[in-house]
Amino acid sequence: MEISYLLIVAFMFTLAIIDLTVGVSNDAVNFLSSAVGSRAAKLKTVLFVASIGVFVGAAFSSGMMDIARHGIFQPQYFYFSEVMCIFLAVVISDVFLLDLFNSLGLPTSTTVSMVFELLGASFIISIIKIASGEMDANIVDLLNTDKALTMIISIFLSVAIAFVFGLIVQWISRLIFTFHFRKNLSSKIGVFGGIAVTAILYFMLIKGLKGSTLVPADVKAFIEENTAMLLLASFVFFTLLMQLLHWLKVNVLKIVVLIGTFSLALAFAGNDLVNFIGVTLAGLSSFQDFSANAAGLSADQFVMTSLQESAKTPVYFLIGAGAVMVFALYTSKKAKKVLQTSINLASQKNDENDMFGSSPLARNVVRVTTNMVTSISNKTPQNVKNWINARFAPLEQREDVAFDLVRASVNLVLAGLLIAVGTSMKLPLSTTYVTFMVGMGSSLADRAWGRESAVYRVTGVVSVIGGWFITAGAAFILAALVATIMYYGGLVAMFIMIAIVIYLLIHSHISYNKKQNKGSDDNKMQVIMNSEDQTEVWDALRQHAAETLSHSLEFSAETYKILFDAFSKDDHRPLRNSLLKIVDEKGLVKKIRRFETRGMQRIDQSLAYERSTWYHLCTNSCHQMLDTLTRIGEPMKEHAENSFSPLPKTYIEEFKPYCEGVYTTLMDINSIISNNDYSTAEAVSSRAKELKHALANLRKTQTIRLHKSSGSLRMDFVYLNLIQESHELLSEVRNLLRGGRKFFASDNVEKSNE
Repeated sequence: MEISYLLIVAFMFTLAIIDLTVGVSNDAVNFLSSAVGSRAAKLKTVLFVASIGVFVGAAFSSGMMDIARHGIFQPQYFYFSEVMCIFLAVVISDVFLLDLFNSLGLPTSTTVSMVFELLGASFIISIIKIASGEMDANIVDLLNTDKALTMIISIFLSVAIAFVFGLIVQWISRLIFTFHFRKNLSSKIGVFGGIAVTAILYFMLIKGLKGSTLVPADVKAFIEENTAMLLLASFVFFTLLMQLLHWLKVNVLKIVVLIGTFSLALAFAGNDLVNFIGVTLAGLSSFQDFSANAAGLSADQFVMTSLQESAKTPVYFLIGAGAVMVFALYTSKKAKKVLQTSINLASQKNDENDMFGSSPLARNVVRVTTNMVTSISNKTPQNVKNWINARFAPLEQREDVAFDLVRASVNLVLAGLLIAVGTSMKLPLSTTYVTFMVGMGSSLADRAWGRESAVYRVTGVVSVIGGWFITAGAAFILAALVATIMYYGGLVAMFIMIAIVIYLLIHSHISYNKKQNKGSDDNKMQVIMNSEDQTEVWDALRQHAAETLSHSLEFSAETYKILFDAFSKDDHRPLRNSLLKIVDEKGLVKKIRRFETRGMQRIDQSLAYERSTWYHLCTNSCHQMLDTLTRIGEPMKEHAENSFSPLPKTYIEEFKPYCEGVYTTLMDINSIISNNDYSTAEAVSSRAKELKHALANLRKTQTIRLHKSSGSLRMDFVYLNLIQESHELLSEVRNLLRGGRKFFASDNVEKSNE
């Protein structure tokens, strides 16, 4: 039995290493967004500074390990087998949950997952023990309800606190520095830098030292006794140092941003390391206690009173965890995508960022808030409004950064301080959401949420918070279910669950690699948005647009064929699925069109004016083709779902050549555009025109049938609609071919008249 539990502990350590890697890939990049978004330094420099912070923070995180040991449940009431069941349920549920949320594309939080998984598993085991009559106690005795409630409240309150503090601090900072901050630094930057660095030192080092096993007790005592003196000395020293650096033409704000990056990375490692290895280390400690002190007692008889003691995590575990996190930080392929999401939502650029779409709740919030702000503005004296508006006057020429160094400094320092306060109080705050909400609050204060983007940004915030609540509920229920299965199934159920988790990990890795292989146009997108060479941008834009149009044509051709085949077989499921895919495709075309239009703004203006008409003709044709497919599919779906009379065999045989003709035309035009070879364009266009005439004649024939029909009018109407919309689809694809020929023409080739 002891060997079985040793294998379980070894498996938990394997999952802990995977959790460290995934956690850094998905969560820790949040402390990079401010430095990267403001371009305070090169990415390599930012990563180096963050790596040092992660490594130091991991060494200071020992105090947080107590949460997994006795922060949720009272271990003196649980046997070794029950504690291992709880810990294993937590790590297994975490894998299930991350896999599910990643598949659905929903936001999640490792902190919320860990706390609520512990709570769910502990709660269900406690209920089982009480219900079985094993002990005379109630749920309040078995669970550390006060501590658990405090942690849960702190997690959810941190969302509002982070947003409000981000809003207030950034608003005050902007009043002081304005967007023209380079002209207002001489007399203020020293004090600003001194406050920022002193605050970081206080919360990162003085507070952080309390939980570290690396600092001698006499040093801790000296710091605690002389805290005020040390803070005053630090403030004076760093104020003078920052002012001196400014006089020496050093950009002090960049230094503050890099120090803030270090502090937030340190806070992340100190606060979130428990999410990744805390449960595993508690499991190891329990196994070591059982092996050394069981003295003939079975796993169902040995009480885990040792978990009541504070964690004494060996330094080599903390250093090893820090090394894994640093390695993951440098090698993560997901970091850029996570960074882009965070930067886009907080960007000062008032673009129509609709990555989260629009929701009724967001629209109502924006409408109510706008009315409230307007009401307050109307009651504010005009001279006050003029002064405030002058302080918030934007730069005449917008810089090519998501936000400036003032906001980056506030984001980093404030988020690091809030997380550090939670760490010092041994409260597990979510680094992801504290950082995110501080960024949202500061962007709102900076008036980045304009009328054109506010509804999308509010939807994004609501989506993140909603995902947090879903995470909490799902983690509690899933951990409770897994713990119940393993409690009654014993070691056999535990190893079955381990086998399922191994399968999930392998499956997720394969699926992720497939998705990575599909994202081959990332390099073109980077060139389009970041290159300073207009010729290079134009070449990348043409390639990207060609791939986009090719994809749209292939999708339309395949969907058209599926719709007719499914309707011919009276099968409603492919019809329903195709209509859902058309909706997704419409959203994708809209998003890509906005991106490529931004790219058109970055090429030579004379070339942009010349080609933009043809580009928009192509994209409009793509939209119209999708609308046409929708108009074809919806009557078919309604007809099939209601089990009306199927399409007669004579109609199927009659229309099949036309369907093949439309499909072939779309694929031929796809080949022309993707190969950029328009030598056959005239022939294909003429063939499409002839097919349109043939469909027009078929429409006349069907109209005559409709008036003479004594059968199902419903079927005749659907068939007539298919003919009419197929005719319209050919018109749109001919327009696309014409626009593509003009848009993709070589710059030195004279365009032919059509």
